[in-house]
Amino acid sequence: MKVKLCSIPVTDRDQAKALKFYTEVLGFEKRKDEQLPNNMGWWLTVGTPEEPNGAELLLEPARGWEPAKVYYEALYNSGIPVTALKSDDLRKEYEELKNKGVVFRGEPAEFAGSLSVMFDDTCGNLLQLYQVL
Repeated sequence: MKVKLCSIPVTDRDQAKALKFYTEVLGFEKRKDEQLPNNMGWWLTVGTPEEPNGAELLLEPARGWEPAKVYYEALYNSGIPVTALKSDDLRKEYEELKNKGVVFRGEPAEFAGSLSVMFDDTCGNLLQLYQVL
């Protein structure tokens, strides 16, 4: 088995805003962009340029399904990241992203053999950025 797709809910339903953040701020590239049936949004994925055949993040519209809304709001309000992104140089990326206006929840800190910090993706999610030490 391999992980090839991870869903990131776009809780405010604005996939264009999410795409802009994930590509222009985080540096991912758009991989797929196909309209879903019944006007449900787009099958919109991004991936890292360093791994052209690597895993993709699905920027999935979180529409009207109350259990999902409650779940993702609870994660966010509890300070729990929806997923984690690996960095080879977390301190450098932290400074670069901070200079681009990314809102972090604290400073990078060591925990369980890694350095990590959480940030807001502007779409209703917290993401964890980590580096194995």
